[in-house]
Amino acid sequence: MDFLVKPSSVETLKTSALVLTVNEQLQLDSQGQLIDSLSGGAISAHLKAGDIQGKLGQTLLLHSLPNLSAQRVLLLGIGKEAELSDRATRKLITALLNVLKNLSIKDAVLGFTDLRIKNRDAYASARLVAECLADGLYVFDQFKTEKAPAVLLKKITFACSKEQHKQVSAACEHGKAIASGMAFTRDLGNMPPNICHPRYLAEQAKQLAKSSKKLSVEVLEEKELKALGAGALLAVAQGSDQPPRMIVMNYQGSDKSQQPYVLVGKGITFDSGGISLKPGLGMDEMKYDMGGAASVLGTFKTLLELNLPINVIGVLACAENMPSGGATRPGDIVTTMSGLTVEILNTDAEGRLVLCDALTYVKRFNPQSVINVATLTGACIVALGSNTSGLMGNNPELVASLLSAGQQASDVAWELPLFDDYQEQLDSPFADIANIGGPKAGSITAGCFLSRFTKDYPWAHLDIAGTAWISGGKEKGATGRPVPLLSQYLLDRAQ
Repeated sequence: MDFLVKPSSVETLKTSALVLTVNEQLQLDSQGQLIDSLSGGAISAHLKAGDIQGKLGQTLLLHSLPNLSAQRVLLLGIGKEAELSDRATRKLITALLNVLKNLSIKDAVLGFTDLRIKNRDAYASARLVAECLADGLYVFDQFKTEKAPAVLLKKITFACSKEQHKQVSAACEHGKAIASGMAFTRDLGNMPPNICHPRYLAEQAKQLAKSSKKLSVEVLEEKELKALGAGALLAVAQGSDQPPRMIVMNYQGSDKSQQPYVLVGKGITFDSGGISLKPGLGMDEMKYDMGGAASVLGTFKTLLELNLPINVIGVLACAENMPSGGATRPGDIVTTMSGLTVEILNTDAEGRLVLCDALTYVKRFNPQSVINVATLTGACIVALGSNTSGLMGNNPELVASLLSAGQQASDVAWELPLFDDYQEQLDSPFADIANIGGPKAGSITAGCFLSRFTKDYPWAHLDIAGTAWISGGKEKGATGRPVPLLSQYLLDRAQ
């Protein structure tokens, strides 16, 4: 979808549909009042007749209003609140798209310059709307013999004032790029695991690098991983016929002397649990256990489209966790790349094993910060549900930056404590550390495990187990999160 921004009067814009808003008090926005006046009160007549009550997401389509270049006017209810929440805005855009997608039109103009979203200026409001519009057209049907009907809607024009033009233009550019990264992430997550394995992710990274000379990709295979001493990552992969990969993406948007920001993604392309086998019900959704790696790839797609003037490293720790005669057993002890030994008490706590080697590896880049992203623990879903990602870290400034980025991007996270008191749950009588800390505070002890490998740089951990995909039902599928949060964090660093 293309976005245009025009600081012009809406009555002069030629379009298939002009979208105006009305609230539950049946008050039109300023553009709506202008159109109503030019049309001789045609809109007011419909309001008085009770054709629309202005409830959130309610719509009314009007045809051929006089003295107007638009073929149709679509009234969109915004409810009774003076300012919309982010959640209400998403519902509003979903309702709008449901109408526009069913009309045989190729373009529309958004005339609601007065729309107010809580805690958002013109830029932030327009970006949220643009992102929701682009993301709302996402379809994944490449494995269906009967495809979804083609959506004719190709262009949305944002009408704005001259004073808003620069902000709204930047918002549309950023929103479109973020939605593009989200779509890439969603595609990877929704891909079946017989296709999306570690080698496939490596191929996707290489393909992405072809679009820009600023991005280079190195793929470390089993031989290189053994030479590096990545014993934890290799232990996870040894039960599968699919070989592991560590994918290193290097984006040079600034001078080479500038320290990079590092994103590390967990890429378990299918997680059976290994010998600690998961229950069969819902196991198909364990193809989403590479959501961290997918979100890093998606963020890099956004990064390339925005051409940000910073340096960013992405490291994807990819493996398949399967049970077999060669699989790692509960009770096995492995040596990580850092030299620390780990007693594996549960082979289903494999994400932290692949991540710990990646977190050791990234020290060579002398990073400004390291953020690892992982669908790490079911305990995080219990704690925070499916709306909020878990966040932990060893640097308060970095944690605060991510919390702020999440708020700005409407992709929120919540900080969980990473107190030393939890560390003793990981004590092992036979190795330096155990890979689980028992049933209490499972998300936090997973963070504690990772913190053992991140003492040399500012580090944060995002647990996206509840936010990376929607589980079950007709809406089942990858969400594209936390691409907006990560993209906002990088935008903030670039600015």
